[in-house]
Amino acid sequence: MYKFLEKIDSFCGYINNWSIIRDAQTNDKYGFYADKRPIDILIKNSIINLDKPPGPTSHEVAYWIKKMLNLNKVGHGGTLEHV
Repeated sequence: MYKFLEKIDSFCGYINNWSIIRDAQTNDKYGFYADKRPIDILIKNSIINLDKPPGPTSHEVAYWIKKMLNLNKVGHGGTLEHV
């Protein structure tokens, strides 16, 4: 069985009896399994959930991430500020 599914089940506390009919035939040339993606691919194509500390604005934090990771585009989807 694909270990990634077992990890997800274990993390979520699920008990699933998976029936594998056949293993998929894949080629790394066309992509990666989610848990096996190289860090540079994850950074370029992913969402980073960040617990922003009070003080800097969301725009500032996005700018810092852009510079630290040498990315062309970084944005934020909003902030839930404490009242």
